[in-house]
Amino acid sequence: MTSARDDHMTFYEAVGGEATFVRLVHRFYEGVAGDPVLRAMYPEEDLGPAEERLRLFLIQYWGGPRTYSEQRGHPRLRMRHFPFTIGARERDHWLHHMRAAMDDIALPAALDRQMWEYMVMAAHSMVNAPEASAEQAQSAQVADPTSISVERTAQSGAESGDDDGDEPVRISLA
Repeated sequence: MTSARDDHMTFYEAVGGEATFVRLVHRFYEGVAGDPVLRAMYPEEDLGPAEERLRLFLIQYWGGPRTYSEQRGHPRLRMRHFPFTIGARERDHWLHHMRAAMDDIALPAALDRQMWEYMVMAAHSMVNAPEASAEQAQSAQVADPTSISVERTAQSGAESGDDDGDEPVRISLA
């Protein structure tokens, strides 16, 4: 079989049903468990609950039982992931472990491609932190984190009617 659409079979059925998703997600979380970048995003000591949630979501998404929605409601993936800072680094680590898990289950090429395209799209859509260039990261570092200096320009002083010189304004957070 080259496509999940042959004989009106769902993708879930075409890849082997629940057993395939159990293997896929378990292998994925084996990678997450040893990855300090991703592991920090999982507050639970045991990754079991997260593993179950991802497995149930993927099963439902690909045409299997709707257990995920019955237990948790609408997936609302972006909302559920919003509390975590997800940047390019986290996305790339996630994709690395998902690719390794997919390689382990060895789907036929067409099914693998279909699933991988979804995983890449989903990973990119979860990114909620802009990428900072090295220059931006360097300029964001503050020597004294309890205060900042703001330079007033001649134009801003003139607009406010306050033209008393070019003294910097110092704001203390202490």
